[in-house]
Amino acid sequence: MKTTALILTQTYVSPCGVLLLGALENRLCLCDYVEPASRHERVRRRVAQAFGARFEAGGSAVLEQTARQIDDYFASRRQAFDVPLLFAGSDFQKAVWHALLQIPYGSTISYAELARRIGRPTAVRAVANANGANALSIVVPCHRVIGSNGAISGYGGGAQAKQMLLRLEGAGER
Repeated sequence: MKTTALILTQTYVSPCGVLLLGALENRLCLCDYVEPASRHERVRRRVAQAFGARFEAGGSAVLEQTARQIDDYFASRRQAFDVPLLFAGSDFQKAVWHALLQIPYGSTISYAELARRIGRPTAVRAVANANGANALSIVVPCHRVIGSNGAISGYGGGAQAKQMLLRLEGAGER
């Protein structure tokens, strides 16, 4: 398949891990931890395939805007992001990711609650898989979803990064 679209990328070094930011047509389509490398490569392949695109290092206004907003997030000056997003996934996955955007800063919900919120209360495992397939970590706050028993489970950047993000937001302290 010939690819013509170009996803511009830049690296962002966050306090909880190195991220690769990617933009296609002035919308953010990738904000993914580069480690573990095997998971990151799967995410990159899926995003590239979804848009028939290839990756190339470069800058763009949306990448600069995203980096500034992530800086503000880590400095506790921002609680939500307003960069234009481009999701690479199925309609079901997109429904899950849109629901993630509705989880308030500093709050957590369970995978079961997330399934209920999208009207699919018996699809907890599928919701968890969609949550794990989120290619827009931090910006689309999949870190705010935890196990029903309060356990920190599954996160692309690892459990330590998830705990750091939740601590930054003061989750559970309110």
